[in-house]
Amino acid sequence: MALFGSKKDYSRTDVKVPESLGVIMDGNGRWAKKRLLPRSAGHRAGAENLKELCRLCKGYGVKYLTVYAFSTENWSRPKDEVDQLMNLFIEFFDKYDAELEEEDIRVRFSGDIKGLPDQLQEVCKRGEERSVNRKTMQLIVAINYGGRREIENAVRKIAAEVREGRIEPSDITEKMISDNLYLPDVPDPELIIRPSGEMRMSNFLLWESAYSEFWVSECLWPDFGYDELTKAFIDYAGRDRRFGGLSKGEKK
Repeated sequence: MALFGSKKDYSRTDVKVPESLGVIMDGNGRWAKKRLLPRSAGHRAGAENLKELCRLCKGYGVKYLTVYAFSTENWSRPKDEVDQLMNLFIEFFDKYDAELEEEDIRVRFSGDIKGLPDQLQEVCKRGEERSVNRKTMQLIVAINYGGRREIENAVRKIAAEVREGRIEPSDITEKMISDNLYLPDVPDPELIIRPSGEMRMSNFLLWESAYSEFWVSECLWPDFGYDELTKAFIDYAGRDRRFGGLSKGEKK
């Protein structure tokens, strides 16, 4: 059985793709508003589209997919909307784990998980424990996540090491900060995609995205599919990633 019941095979090997991909899943509310639907309908459509993204990324050979599901700032939204989102997360991760297992997709969570409702914390814990041995692709869900909070958390851990005399301030390096982030084993994203046309990072992977390519689509997240993802990967394949250096053919 294909992932999530789909029989269509979009596997691709002819397009260069990033090993690690980040996606800011934006535009659910606007998608619903255009259809005169409640915002909750947009969030549900967006959650369903995450299944499609997993299938497509696996077919393309992406190894790490990090999606921005709920930010530390999203708590400021109306309580009813936040409650609906929390319930939707619980439903989604429990409902589709068996199909993710069939496709060998590991699920992990990045963010301040202890700040989530107890039931959702349990869902996150179960999802990670059940999928720990899956190898084909990792789905990393950034939930109650903020890039600044992640860096703050890393700095606090390093400061404790200094206070306890295990390291000196002069020992602190970029690698040490990276090693103290939420998921230090996940490679930095080579590409970050943002549907909905917004031109900002919104506090997503601030440290990890230092040299990420950025690709924006006017398509709202629930409508983002194979065509848009393919455009992003083709554009990415044509970019010259110099990391502050010169292009291969450029004179020194």
